[in-house]
Amino acid sequence: MKYVRWFEEISKDDVDVAGGKGANLGEMTQAGLPVPPGFVVLSTAYDEFLERTGLKEKIKEILSSHDLSDNDELQEAAEEIQRLIVEVEMPEEIREEIVKAYRELCEKVGKEEEFVAVRSSATAEDLPEASFAGQQETFLNVQGEEDVVKYVQKCWASLFTPRAVAYREEQGFEHLDVSIAVVVQKMVDSEKSGVMFTVHPYTGERDKMVIEAVWGLGEAVVSGEVTPDTYIVDKNTFEVIEEQISEQEWMYTKDPETGETVKAEVPEDKRDARKLTDEEIKELAEIGVAVEEHYGFPQDIEWAIEDDEVYVLQSRPVTTIPEEKGGEEEIEAEELEGKILVRGLGASPGIGTGEVKIVMDVDEIDKVEEGDVLVTKMTTPDMVPAMRKASAIVTDEGGITCHAAIVSRELGIPCVVGTGNATEVLEEGQVVTVDGERGVVYEGDVRKALRAEEEEEEREEKEIVVERPAAEPVTATEIKVNVSMPEAAERAAKTGADGVGLLRIEHMILGVGVHPRKLIEEGEREKLVQVLMDGIRKVADAFYPKPVWVRTLDAPTDEFRELEGGEREPEETNPMLGWRGIRRDLEERETLECQFEAIRRLHQEGYDNIGVMIPLVQHPEELRRAKRIAKEVGLKPHRQVEFGMMVETPAAAVLIDEFIEVGLDFVSLGTNDLTQYTLAVDRNNDKVAYLYDEKHPAVLRLIKHVINECKEAGVKTSICGQAGSDPKMAEILVKAGIDSISANIDAVPQIRRIVARVERKILLDKMREF
Repeated sequence: MKYVRWFEEISKDDVDVAGGKGANLGEMTQAGLPVPPGFVVLSTAYDEFLERTGLKEKIKEILSSHDLSDNDELQEAAEEIQRLIVEVEMPEEIREEIVKAYRELCEKVGKEEEFVAVRSSATAEDLPEASFAGQQETFLNVQGEEDVVKYVQKCWASLFTPRAVAYREEQGFEHLDVSIAVVVQKMVDSEKSGVMFTVHPYTGERDKMVIEAVWGLGEAVVSGEVTPDTYIVDKNTFEVIEEQISEQEWMYTKDPETGETVKAEVPEDKRDARKLTDEEIKELAEIGVAVEEHYGFPQDIEWAIEDDEVYVLQSRPVTTIPEEKGGEEEIEAEELEGKILVRGLGASPGIGTGEVKIVMDVDEIDKVEEGDVLVTKMTTPDMVPAMRKASAIVTDEGGITCHAAIVSRELGIPCVVGTGNATEVLEEGQVVTVDGERGVVYEGDVRKALRAEEEEEEREEKEIVVERPAAEPVTATEIKVNVSMPEAAERAAKTGADGVGLLRIEHMILGVGVHPRKLIEEGEREKLVQVLMDGIRKVADAFYPKPVWVRTLDAPTDEFRELEGGEREPEETNPMLGWRGIRRDLEERETLECQFEAIRRLHQEGYDNIGVMIPLVQHPEELRRAKRIAKEVGLKPHRQVEFGMMVETPAAAVLIDEFIEVGLDFVSLGTNDLTQYTLAVDRNNDKVAYLYDEKHPAVLRLIKHVINECKEAGVKTSICGQAGSDPKMAEILVKAGIDSISANIDAVPQIRRIVARVERKILLDKMREF
């Protein structure tokens, strides 16, 4: 047959036509391992299906016409493509082969209409360098030739779920270069099932295996919906070294009347019982070793037991194998002490601290920001975008081979699973420390307390010795630097600043001597782009990989008037309150496009440390329009670059929650303008300059409001105005929780020392309270 092959006809070398899952099942069948019989609808069937139905061009058109970095547009594109694939009629030649193979499978097992599992098998799936596991769909207990054909098309369509499209975008795979095969396999009506790793998945110990088991079908293990029994087995003797028996109240099973997969209660006498006997564990371990030896690489194996027969349902290489643990990391873990809130299984090593964000449904994942601790009953593939942002992950259910554990290890994020009650015990916004090695969640920032003790000890030692520190102090608040001209980049970088909180590009444009509008009108747009690229590159290069926040053009009209072609600039009574910042760039949008184009090209060159900052915004629509222009240029906010704004107007401060809804990665407080606009004081006017006060209660209230709203939303906050150089203001800002302070080049060392003193004082005051 052209479009279908039986497992016996497939080997591990057929990934290009059978996908990772299909190729492995064929390879294991040929090796004599206990695999339920089945066949693969080859990827050539999918490719031909797209060509014959004309869907290939339609899919290209849909993908190119949507901004896939925008969640709403991604969802819309994915749903439209899936609908087309499912609804179009399958070419008769392909359909006939699938039906014929299904009938032959029924004859092989002696059933008129056998129940089968219909599983996606993407051709880029299960490779060590790019794990696509869980991105496409699996359908269980499918019966009848018409349903088999229907669910094959649903598997094809699942190649374009939002999470699959987003994953390929992130990994750099061309969407139509990834094909898909479909496995159709006799359904095992398992009494018990699970997952087996032939290497310890998070310690990296090669002489140990981990087997996890549940009652019923194995979907509950893989998804993490149920906490399984966990058996750690000696790979040489097959003896159980350690085990954890978990209570199971429900299981997935086949409804005997409808054949559908349903949830059923586990009988009372089995709920607390050990799932596997020692004989079953030994048999599974022997099979695991045989599979690993066959492939020559550690394997992640799905298995099931029906009528005392053990079956291998799937095997793939373990995509993340850490180095065996010990040494300094173990010592660090030993030092952690604190109030333990919950315990579970250590599923991915490391220590993470952050605010708890409880996610009970996938619709809530947007509230998880960078550095938060994601707490949920169990994770799903749809939660991966939020998992990437998290500093740690904690789940109620699941074992060390569940989705949460596997993805966390791949991402290098600490993870604790199977706590049983984390979503009930932990509170939204609460700061916790997660130890992914020991499976423990502590109250508060345990490491911060340790650092505070160490700093206090160091301070006392220094007071006794009375020596000046040889190096600049380390601060939790980042100390950044303002850069006005690219030529100053090297000198600015030598300050040891944590990045550039403000890179002005006015001097790059003013230095050309020609008005940007004149350059564009005379066809020299490329010259403008190159000038910007050269200037920004110089700074980004000097600080790489530290962040560089580039503020778009903010020169007032009187500065533009001095340029060649500037005679058309309007006369303004007060240029500082006039046509400048984003309000100007939205009218002369070609200038803004050139700025975005320069940054887009730099990102393509590998400068992924550049952020964009929009100045003088006073309405959320301005931010929305600026982001729209960036997307039209091909620069993807929040994906290719961090996208933020200056808070210089009272309107921006008061409406900060609405700006956050539009989408922000960071904000920077421009206190020079914010103070003037709040107090109606021109600080350059001798008559009223004495009224200018950045610590005025109204100004401070606006600043604290912005910091609080941003902190709650996970948006980073900074300041790049003169106020950041004031010791008293620095103390106010640090206490308010600002993330960074950006100072002028000469002021960086002084500000770092001031902030360090303030932070130590805050820590000492807190310690003395106890």
